[in-house]
Amino acid sequence: MVSAVAEYCTGRVISTSSPKELFVLSVQAQVNSAQALHWGVVIACCIAAAVSDLRSRRIPNLLTGPMFLAGLAWSMATGGLAGLGDSALAAVALAIPYVILFLLAGGGAADAKLMAAVGAWVGMGQGVVVLLCVCASGAVIGLGYAVIKGRARGVFANLILMMFAMISLVVGRRSLKEVGAQFPDPKTMLSIPYGLAVLTGVCVAAAGTFVAHMRM
Repeated sequence: MVSAVAEYCTGRVISTSSPKELFVLSVQAQVNSAQALHWGVVIACCIAAAVSDLRSRRIPNLLTGPMFLAGLAWSMATGGLAGLGDSALAAVALAIPYVILFLLAGGGAADAKLMAAVGAWVGMGQGVVVLLCVCASGAVIGLGYAVIKGRARGVFANLILMMFAMISLVVGRRSLKEVGAQFPDPKTMLSIPYGLAVLTGVCVAAAGTFVAHMRM
């Protein structure tokens, strides 16, 4: 029975002649199942956030709050205090860029809360990949929306300006106040339902994680 479960979850043909291999593969199968569960929860919550954002341009706290707390609880249950610390650190790391954007451009606080909740579930290792995928998805969706609205040139210019301003802030060449003065006027910026970008980025990151794991 154990060999059948391990073979199914790992996708490997195994021999029942080695108890040690069976034990290793059964542990691997449990880890795979846990990863599938936590990615499933994250994607389901992001689907709900994207639908809400598309319909009402809001992501409710009743979604992001419990998601965040559940992520911390899951990380502590599966990784102890170290897992909880990694979860909290990832939540902060994924939220910070969007908190900065909220302070500089106004709006997007719900995006920061959603990213913090995602970080609480995925941890720092996967969180970096998620952040990059979400940022890339946001840029692609934003540019696509701008093309549809006939504002591609202005939005592209704003995107480049914001990118270099954020880089100058990260490397310490400008203060938050100076970067804020360099940011384009929020009235000239095209707003998109960013919950869709978060969902897309999370799905891409999850797919990449599973593909990389299956090749190991």
